[in-house]
Amino acid sequence: MEKEEEERDAEAGEEAEVNPWEVSGKIDYDKLIDKFGCQRLDQSLIDRVHRLTGRPPHVFLRRGVFFAHRDFNEILDAYERGDKFYLYTGRGPSSEALHLGHLVPFMFTKYLQDAFKVPLVIQLTDDEKCMWKTLSVEESQRLARENAKDIIACGFDVTRTFIFSDFDYVGGAFYKNMVRVAKCVTYNKAVPSFPSSFPHLFSGKENLRCLIPCAIDQDPYFRMTRDVAPRIGYHKPALIESSFFPALQGDTGKMSASDPNSAIYVTDTPKEIKDKINRYAFTGGQDTKEKQMLYGANLEVDIPVKYLSFFLDDDAELDYIKQEYGSGRMLTFDVKKQLIEVLTELVERHKRARAAVTDEMPLNSQIGCRANGFADHANVGKCPLLISSNGGCIYGSKTPSQYVQLTLRLNFHFPDEQYLFVR
Repeated sequence: MEKEEEERDAEAGEEAEVNPWEVSGKIDYDKLIDKFGCQRLDQSLIDRVHRLTGRPPHVFLRRGVFFAHRDFNEILDAYERGDKFYLYTGRGPSSEALHLGHLVPFMFTKYLQDAFKVPLVIQLTDDEKCMWKTLSVEESQRLARENAKDIIACGFDVTRTFIFSDFDYVGGAFYKNMVRVAKCVTYNKAVPSFPSSFPHLFSGKENLRCLIPCAIDQDPYFRMTRDVAPRIGYHKPALIESSFFPALQGDTGKMSASDPNSAIYVTDTPKEIKDKINRYAFTGGQDTKEKQMLYGANLEVDIPVKYLSFFLDDDAELDYIKQEYGSGRMLTFDVKKQLIEVLTELVERHKRARAAVTDEMPLNSQIGCRANGFADHANVGKCPLLISSNGGCIYGSKTPSQYVQLTLRLNFHFPDEQYLFVR
């Protein structure tokens, strides 16, 4: 315990490094806001989300997990005027399965989609991972398919969601925007935040604004996007940014897919979850029962408490645990036991949802396009769908010769009409 604390103190003394490629050291989020030039997400904006949507703020908002933003107030201004916006998020598929840190932005994006009833585009950058990792094209595409199943299992509204991979989709209007951006900077992550990149989704809606939920290490990427946008005639995308979900061994960085013992994966068994929490979760509790009862736990460094702050919905219960554990009336064993129960339920629920996403459901550039409530009346039903288990019924054709029949409500353009989609 003492050696671990000495190592952590040494790390805390180092200057934190936060960029899209590396996160290390003890993160001071207030300093990070000043360094990056974004704004603090204050209570007035959280209250405004509640007022405009009629939904209680998500736990990630209430507890400051999403804590910073760029122009989120302008998104709310537009929404209050009756203007639509769309959400954009993504994933670089470099591992077989997602860990809980990967799930955080998708869980929050689902909340935003449900609360504001807006379209969502999800990008899988399989090309980028192929070029920068030791992965073949085929393996990158396979990982994209596997990661897409986990993303779909989060339960996005299938009538408002379009998911695509770069290998399958890049071309046409999307590629034209890439070239426009490349003439300004040698960087192209900007493109999905411009609605004209998706003419089959947002035809005639080139002024639609975009909101990007992401971790704050992605801020430098999108600062460049925001610099370029006005130069080529688009709105700057707005950002809403989160802190990092810490590794089991401590909160000096984010979880790493390269170290399986630093993370809880959505494929972990209940036994694996229990073993990882008991063996690897760094605690602020004392090393004997007597000391714990005398001094209490240091909640600032305690990983089980931090994880419960993400995934335990009940605010009163979380406050009780903090009070009892911090005062010494609760032991580390009890807190870890509570966390194991919460995470096991979360992961098992995710597995059930993922199991409903079958291999027969097509994963390509046409996933969920026109029949997902984005496009015009005449184009309904001209492409295959990938359907989320939580977004309604799933019926997948077992062979290419079979048909899929799905009744979908096209809420985005035609809220009062019913459509039968036949493939």
